[in-house]
Amino acid sequence: MSENLELRQFVDGPIVPIVSNRWFVRMKNKLNCPYLGIILATLSSLFFSLCSVIVKGLVDINPMELASFRFIGVLLPAVPILVYTKQPVFPEGKRVILLLRCFMGTTGLMLSFYAFRHMPLADASVIIFSTPVFVAIFARVFLKEQCSLFNIVTIVLTLVGVVLITRPPFVFGDSAASLEAERYEGKHYDIWGPVAAISSTLFGANVYILLRALKGLHFSVIMTNFGAFALVYTLIVCGSIGAICWPACGRDRWLVVVLGIFSFLGQILLTVSLQLEQAGPVAIARCADIVFAFIWQMMFFGETPTGYSLLGAFLVVSSVILTALKKWALSLPRESSVRKRLRFLIID
Repeated sequence: MSENLELRQFVDGPIVPIVSNRWFVRMKNKLNCPYLGIILATLSSLFFSLCSVIVKGLVDINPMELASFRFIGVLLPAVPILVYTKQPVFPEGKRVILLLRCFMGTTGLMLSFYAFRHMPLADASVIIFSTPVFVAIFARVFLKEQCSLFNIVTIVLTLVGVVLITRPPFVFGDSAASLEAERYEGKHYDIWGPVAAISSTLFGANVYILLRALKGLHFSVIMTNFGAFALVYTLIVCGSIGAICWPACGRDRWLVVVLGIFSFLGQILLTVSLQLEQAGPVAIARCADIVFAFIWQMMFFGETPTGYSLLGAFLVVSSVILTALKKWALSLPRESSVRKRLRFLIID
């Protein structure tokens, strides 16, 4: 999930906007489209899901090298926003937390790229998308926040969904392993794909906790530091494993360029959508990422999802939507009719 959405949806306290929201509101009214923010968030999901397709399809390029191109897409839109808003690049008093957040976020995204390469696209996307649900665990451990019954229910639903998707042989027996072997056309079941996806989720959950400590910073500061740190980090990793090389001429090189462009477009569309709409509805619209992943999995890779995967995806997406709805309800005024309709979510 994108950096803007992490900051806007799951960090408590006020968020400083990029620019005045009045320009975006005027554009929304001029187009006479009250759901423009939701549409843009869905388009953002489309571009991000296509990035995952490119990562999975470019089998001749190391996933770590592809991650460096993805981080260029994070850095490019952040720098002009940072300059426009005249924010400090590396503010004192927050540097250690910023670096830790950058390390966690970079490692998590690199692991997700590995998972996309070594797992069915939709399965990896669903597991990685479950990150917000696990925030409650780390908030309880590190911030001593209360873990409510709602959090426990969503965590259990998500864990059951992840187990159904990964179907570890020690739980489902040899029959589950044979299903994976059939899906991969005779290849051995690669346990490291699910391990990378779950690890990416855990790193991502810690990112949310660190972002709470950075809630006073403009998000462009966080994104600029993240993009710059991640680019250097991935280049070091690629150099250590001998993966620094230009992609082959032709299709591979063009797809790498498209990866950077799609990352940039997805980031910009998500940024604008968050100016037009509250973070809760945007997070729900971002669930379209999962739908796109199932479509691309069947269309481009000929991988038909099993009943286990579909059921697991339903449980995980339901948990994420419920979590987003609760955050949205808590952000609304007490007299809001929407908050009253969602009151069953905010009762601990």
